[in-house]
Amino acid sequence: MKKITVVSLGPGPREYLTLGVIEEIKKAEQVILRTQLRCDAADYLKEIGVSFETLDHLHEECEDFEELKDRAAAFLLARAEEKDVCYAVFDAAADETVAALRKKAPVKVVAGVPLSAPFLAAAPQQDKIEIQTASSLEVTSIQNPLLILECDSKMLMGQCKLQLLQWYDPDQPALFFPPQDKGERSYLELPLADIDRQPHYDHTCAVLLPPVALTSRKRFDFYDLVRVMDILRGEDGCPWDREQTHETLKKYLVEEAYETAAAVAEEDWDHVADELGDVLLQVVFQANIGRQYGTFELSDITTDICRKMIARHRHIFGGDHCETAQDVLENWEKIKKEERGYQTQSDVLRGVSPGLPPLMRAAKVQKKARDVGFDWSDPRDALDKVKEEAEEVRKELDEQGSGLQMELGDLFFACVNAARLSGVDPDAALYSATEKFISRFSSMENAIFRDGKRFQDLTLSEMDVYWEGSKKRTQP
Repeated sequence: MKKITVVSLGPGPREYLTLGVIEEIKKAEQVILRTQLRCDAADYLKEIGVSFETLDHLHEECEDFEELKDRAAAFLLARAEEKDVCYAVFDAAADETVAALRKKAPVKVVAGVPLSAPFLAAAPQQDKIEIQTASSLEVTSIQNPLLILECDSKMLMGQCKLQLLQWYDPDQPALFFPPQDKGERSYLELPLADIDRQPHYDHTCAVLLPPVALTSRKRFDFYDLVRVMDILRGEDGCPWDREQTHETLKKYLVEEAYETAAAVAEEDWDHVADELGDVLLQVVFQANIGRQYGTFELSDITTDICRKMIARHRHIFGGDHCETAQDVLENWEKIKKEERGYQTQSDVLRGVSPGLPPLMRAAKVQKKARDVGFDWSDPRDALDKVKEEAEEVRKELDEQGSGLQMELGDLFFACVNAARLSGVDPDAALYSATEKFISRFSSMENAIFRDGKRFQDLTLSEMDVYWEGSKKRTQP
């Protein structure tokens, strides 16, 4: 195959042709333009005696852009079997037919003036602008101004608008650059809702969305949260937020995690999203404090977790092989032992974080003891242990001994074992029991009030009568 060179004609007008591109075209054995439609640069090439073909026939024949990319690459490769090819597009860096071609063959690219240049020159000054094409638009944030190039049809702009309206209000000001192939670019300022309602479109059209003030956004992304936290902990920020430390925030992370778990249990997904936002806030809050005091930064957090996920998923990112979810869990534990240098199963048990809630930590320790066979096979055996530990507690109470806390701990540990072996999550079981108690207590209280009585007027035995009645009324 002969050599393929890709050159950039620029945004269309001839004044954007560079000397290097013109020289490359002049010496080429065959020149193929992606299109000559509304391209003053193509007219200039004719004037200086350059002969060329175009792919305009493919634009007409192809049903969608994916087909166009594939057929354009195939056409160019076929021509390169005979002679060197110079393929001319508006902007080689942004052109998707060029990207498709480069996947199939080595290509030399000659730089030129980017498509965005005339639009950025004509528009008000913008900082840190993001540039995309309409056909591949993917809006994931609105941190920066957004320039959308090659807005070549009403239908395409309708698709873009649907995506943009997830982030912007319909009346968000947009700068629309109508079709133009010569001269300085001009724009119309119109609402975002109207970008697909203009009379004419072609590949020379563009839309620029200026930045939106933080307080005027309809949606926010992760880095908006980082910015909000920077403001709150900045020089003129919130006094409470500025006073917080790693230690003072510690309890909030636990609280927010539990509130999220409760929302998941309720299957209230709007509430789950809200609570997860509170959890994420705690992460960003801690990172901001860490940056201030030099303990760690947000990039340390993301680096550590990405490194861990890649290392622990060797069946995806390495040479390990796992067929089932259970295989994955076993491989995860094996890799974790290697990372932490555990030599014995006692090391593994000690490695279960003491910061976990006690019921959860007990269950995890028991599961890891099970890995080496130290466990009952039948939950009834564990239930017998519960009875034994309950008797130990009773004995300690009768004797008024000093070991009551230890014996109660053994009882709780035995109850966790019985729950685990029965396939029941201890935390979930206790949560359900607490909710049931609240429901029955409420039913009992309502019955007492209906009888015109108060708790203060009743003995425990009399309350128990109401309690039994509430149990019957609240049976599942």
